[in-house]
Amino acid sequence: MIIADPPALVSVTDVRKSFRTKQGVLSAVDGVSFSIEAGETLAVVGESGCGKTTLAMLLLGLAVADSGTIAVDRQRVGIARDAARRSFGVVFQNPHSSLNPRMRVGAIVAEPLTTAFKLRGAAVSDRVADLLQQVGLGPEHVNRYPHELSGGQMQRVAIARALALEPRLLILDEPTAALDVSVRAQILKLLKALQRRFGASYLYITHDLGTVGYMADRVLVMYLGRIVESGPVADVFADPKHPYTKALLDAVPTTDPRRRGRFQPLQGEVPSPVNRPPGCGFSPRCRWRSDHCLRSDPDLTIMPDRAYACHHPLSSGGCPR
Repeated sequence: MIIADPPALVSVTDVRKSFRTKQGVLSAVDGVSFSIEAGETLAVVGESGCGKTTLAMLLLGLAVADSGTIAVDRQRVGIARDAARRSFGVVFQNPHSSLNPRMRVGAIVAEPLTTAFKLRGAAVSDRVADLLQQVGLGPEHVNRYPHELSGGQMQRVAIARALALEPRLLILDEPTAALDVSVRAQILKLLKALQRRFGASYLYITHDLGTVGYMADRVLVMYLGRIVESGPVADVFADPKHPYTKALLDAVPTTDPRRRGRFQPLQGEVPSPVNRPPGCGFSPRCRWRSDHCLRSDPDLTIMPDRAYACHHPLSSGGCPR
């Protein structure tokens, strides 16, 4: 008897989202497809404005896709949005703005418990204490306001609040960008420990590729709202196929003397998503572009466990084939 593989926890298929602006139509997410397996961490990387946060808003149901489907356990989010929201938790970039400054820590963590699970009284207090303990905070923090906490402590509160819904997928939108370097490491270690304990899946949105190797199993590289490369983190980092991926990796600071002086910064600015250039969107900044790149937008080439959108994919030596 053949046993079928279990369905992916999250399946995103050809999702598109545009916004009308005074300058024209902005394509924030343009034909994106991917899946996230149970217990897996998928990183989404790219420069500011590439569509990472819009993608998170679509998953959370805080924005509605123009087309395409988002499914949790094969059930479309658009049909069962409340169930999907309860399956997802989110930790935003800046805890100073994501936590209500007028609420005490205990009330912040308790809010999803009383709203979603209708808990009351001692059940809420006990659950809040347990959640704070899981993120390394004690009972002395329950009655404090956010401004009385450090940045790292505030982000721990945000994580505790996200865990209150017992999510199957935790969306981490630049969760350490507003923190000091030493505190970033503590938060990332905490997130890894919590994942091992509860088995949740993570969608890790970041522009810091230096943390992706530690946090993620697979990575999606986005540019102008589209996926330009994807695959297992180790494979993509060791052998990038797209010039944009290589440029991002070359920009990661390193202590390896063999890599010093090899970085060639990208020329030019990211094109406007309102006025996307013809052909390949990356061609204005690519030193390997050809006339074909200027005329034709590359399709996503699918390989076993890898995908890339480039007319001249890089070889293992870092040059076009």
